[in-house]
Amino acid sequence: MANKGFAVPVAAVGALPSATVGKVFAVCLRFFAVCLGHTVNSFTSCTHLASPDLSESEDGVSDVEFAHHDLLNQVLDDSSSASDRILRSYKRSLNGFAARLTEQEAHELSSMDGVVSVFPSRTYEPLTTRSWDFLGFPQTPKEELPLEGDVIVGMLDTGIWPDSPSFSDDGFGPPPSRWKGACQNFTCNNKIIGATPANGAGGSSDGLSPLDDVGHGSHTASTVAGRPVGNVSFNGLAAGVARGAVPGARLAVYKVCWEGGGCGGADILAAFDDAIADGVDVISFSIGGSLPSPYFRDAAAIGSFHAVRRGVVTSTSAGNSGLPGGGRVCNVAPWMLSVAASSIDRRFTDTIVLGNGDTFVGASINTFPTLTNATLAFPTNGSCDPDDLTGGSYRGKIVLCLPPAQIGHPVDPLSADAAGAVILTRAPDVAFVLPLPGLTVTRDQFDQIMAYVNSTSNPVATIGRTETTGNPQAPVAASFSSPGPNLITPGILKPDLSAPGIDIIAAWTMLSSPTGNPKDNRKAPYNIISGTSMACPHTSGAAAYVKSFHRDWSPAMIMSALITTATPMNSAGNSGWTALKYGAGQLSPATARDPGLVYDASEGDYVAMLCAQGYNATQLALITGSNATSCADVSRSAGSSGSDLNYPTMAARVEQGKNFTVRFPRTVTNVGAASAVYDAKVLLSAEAAKDLAVEVSPSKLEFTAQNQKASFTVTVSGVAPAAEGQVHSAAVVWYNDEHQVRSPVVVYA
Repeated sequence: MANKGFAVPVAAVGALPSATVGKVFAVCLRFFAVCLGHTVNSFTSCTHLASPDLSESEDGVSDVEFAHHDLLNQVLDDSSSASDRILRSYKRSLNGFAARLTEQEAHELSSMDGVVSVFPSRTYEPLTTRSWDFLGFPQTPKEELPLEGDVIVGMLDTGIWPDSPSFSDDGFGPPPSRWKGACQNFTCNNKIIGATPANGAGGSSDGLSPLDDVGHGSHTASTVAGRPVGNVSFNGLAAGVARGAVPGARLAVYKVCWEGGGCGGADILAAFDDAIADGVDVISFSIGGSLPSPYFRDAAAIGSFHAVRRGVVTSTSAGNSGLPGGGRVCNVAPWMLSVAASSIDRRFTDTIVLGNGDTFVGASINTFPTLTNATLAFPTNGSCDPDDLTGGSYRGKIVLCLPPAQIGHPVDPLSADAAGAVILTRAPDVAFVLPLPGLTVTRDQFDQIMAYVNSTSNPVATIGRTETTGNPQAPVAASFSSPGPNLITPGILKPDLSAPGIDIIAAWTMLSSPTGNPKDNRKAPYNIISGTSMACPHTSGAAAYVKSFHRDWSPAMIMSALITTATPMNSAGNSGWTALKYGAGQLSPATARDPGLVYDASEGDYVAMLCAQGYNATQLALITGSNATSCADVSRSAGSSGSDLNYPTMAARVEQGKNFTVRFPRTVTNVGAASAVYDAKVLLSAEAAKDLAVEVSPSKLEFTAQNQKASFTVTVSGVAPAAEGQVHSAAVVWYNDEHQVRSPVVVYA
């Protein structure tokens, strides 16, 4: 994780060396859907038990663990025993185990009576002084802090640095009485009320610490619930008060990501198991992959399904794979929030002045002294990977670097004792913290610098310090943020909404430098990084804020409140994007507290959607955790795309260039004044109106009581976009004098 600007792909976790044991399998019993297969070299199976019996023997082993061992011993074909193979038993809110198995053993286990499935898991990656002010979200008034104190946010991440002032518990009372969590190899307080390592590298967590040795987890946790801390900056940049959305809320930390080992599916399974049973209200999951997976093979989708079952909201990052193209949003299940990244009204820029006087402005977070008249050098093939720089003569020079294969993959001119770096970037909207003087520039700028280098025998340049400038076009969707469409359920718009994810300052760890570079000896209590990992905790915090006022709201109601109150982003700065990139728009936490109407959904609604989408009994059991789930009464002829689900946005994939008609049946619940009337309006640009017609029936909704429901249908017809990837956009708004309840409508080919 050498470059913290983006989540950096890291090696697979969980495969332990053994002469006879080939892979790590997460095996889960189908009392709960614990089939969290999503880590390279890990498998998951589900079997039904009536209920996990948590009674223990004299040696501290529960009956559930005995059952797990007995099941596994039946398939082992060598001299080893289940106790040697099982890495973790899940027996709290989930029921199952993770184990190291050969392919043959996994196959035999999957065919045993009662076992639903065994499948491999994979490795995930962990994908703000100004940001909350930019969102129009003021600091929490003192009178509201007690409400927040009853809210517990579970952070599944790289751990936490407890000594940061952002996590002080001054003035806090004891944790909520319902709290059942633990602190393992860690001293908690009344702010951080739980902290456990989740089986790092797929083995025992004994001796492991939930301390954050990367920084990512401390950053996300303080964005959600950090205490207000004044005079914060990164060496003078981004100065101000650092705070989270809900500074009075409690934090429960589950370390699932490990330096050099990624975020293992078995570890994620353990964390969901614990967090749900411990009593968290919100789970913040700034973790993902480069592409979505079917729900029955997706750790986050299955874990969050069980969280919903217990009334827990899960907020996730949309992913950082936006540059290669569309359809890469990674966390797409309709029962969890998927958050895109966008900019705030502040940028960090740097300047390079060439020896001929030409000046170029790029992006960086460079707080080193000005580097004056250093020689410019272009390495072999333009690669600044450490291995490629070995043996070169770059000491004291400014190295010109072509972009690495992946955003965030480390380039390391510092290892060659270079004095500075100019890096060609594919994401010019992002400023990286660099371990030496340097900046990123666009292709055109890089080519002009190279032209100068090739024109003289003594190319030199001067790199200044970073300056802070305004960004009046904000919010603009981040270039790297993974866009839709949703490849798993085309009728569910993902990402759901956007939140600040570019150049965000928040707490850091003292166990890592701000860059993670081994030669970077700096320490920073607060660091500036970017990614959908930073956008996610903004929405997690907003969900916790809404939860503090509405303890009885379902996860779907909270999601709806955040989505339908989002600020539209169809501005000039986003002219190249659509709702497939930024969802419903920019998060608006203050408005979400009182949305007027919400779109609610239950576990049964999600199951009906899965049935309509064609999921078979085995796949359903992997998600729901029960073979009792049946599609017998659910029609598979309608709504197979997800369009019938009572979701706060509406999306449809249609055949390009053809006439179409799609209908979206919806039901809203009145959570505002008991007596209320809402009228419908359709927002449609003049250009879109040429090919699209949107009708709402009925066009007026009248309510006489709180929690009263009313149904309507949106009918969208017209001519589909002519080319794949093109989008027709509109919005349906239910409004009165107090509320605007906005639902984007997206039709794409």
